[in-house]
Amino acid sequence: MLSITRLSIDDAKCLADGARAKAIEIGVPMCIAIVDESGNPILFERMDGGKVTSAIIAQDKAYTAGGARKATHEYNEVCKPGSLVFGIHTAIGGRLCVVGGGLPVVVGSECVGGIGLSSGTPQQDMQCAQAGIDHFHSSLVVS
Repeated sequence: MLSITRLSIDDAKCLADGARAKAIEIGVPMCIAIVDESGNPILFERMDGGKVTSAIIAQDKAYTAGGARKATHEYNEVCKPGSLVFGIHTAIGGRLCVVGGGLPVVVGSECVGGIGLSSGTPQQDMQCAQAGIDHFHSSLVVS
């Protein structure tokens, strides 16, 4: 039997709060998606002004990061013609995303979910995703 640690809705809200705060700080309205460890959605938010096309992209980034337990930009680095990983972006009906902005959410050594952002540049998306994770981890301080 397996015991699974999973993000709660409150955890997902905390991740989104941190990502949203960074998006506001940099002036880029984002689409923010949070998934559990199997890539299933917990929370989605499209900030006012977030790109319509970015809604699906953010969800696919979160799905990839949570389900594969790997940052989407790491796939991007190796998904090149001639690489054994090339073509992975076409797997699962094209849901695996290789554009930066999806990060696994790790607690201890266990992946408990994923966060994906889209609407900015990949670097801005990555920055906001990391801000969400940092905010989440700061809330885990045990007394």
